[in-house]
Amino acid sequence: MQGFILHTQSVKDEDLIVYLLSTKKVIKSYRFYGMRHSSILSGYKIDFELEESTRFLPRLKDVLHVGFSWVLDREKMYLWQEFIRLFYWHLKDVEEIDSFYFELLENCAIRFEKQDCKRVIVDAYLKILNHEGRLHRDFICFLCDNCIKENVVLIRAFLPAHKNCCFGYEFKIKDILKFYKNFNSSHLSDEYIDKLHKIIKEGF
Repeated sequence: MQGFILHTQSVKDEDLIVYLLSTKKVIKSYRFYGMRHSSILSGYKIDFELEESTRFLPRLKDVLHVGFSWVLDREKMYLWQEFIRLFYWHLKDVEEIDSFYFELLENCAIRFEKQDCKRVIVDAYLKILNHEGRLHRDFICFLCDNCIKENVVLIRAFLPAHKNCCFGYEFKIKDILKFYKNFNSSHLSDEYIDKLHKIIKEGF
């Protein structure tokens, strides 16, 4: 079985509780002496086995790190772990899950190798909002319920608002519309990407 490590939590001695995203589940498992093993780090993709227990959490064993070519790049790894942390908080109370999230992370990991990492994260976040039915394409201000015609302010979860109604980062609607249509941020300026990434860091 394969999965992405979403979060680790130290418990007695050197043991860990490890949260994993597999293709169908968010798994909460127990790893004996987990703090001794370098492969048990947030963001890593691992191959593993689970030993079921009737008394406690399933035991994580036979762990093999499935590496990415960029894993030793400090800046990329920082952005990746930051993104994974958001995944954890978004999915931590879920058990059964469809394969969308696992496949999205796999795709992101591949794109991290050659593409701008913040753009990869921005594109992925948009796909999450769309998949969950939370993407607001109509540009109706969530505060005053009136149409936004020119520039739009986006806040957490890309909720749209008028610049006079809400404090936040401002964008040209035509640029955001193209982004929403293509699920690709390649046409957006680096300034826009930085702003969108800061919004994402506020949470899913």
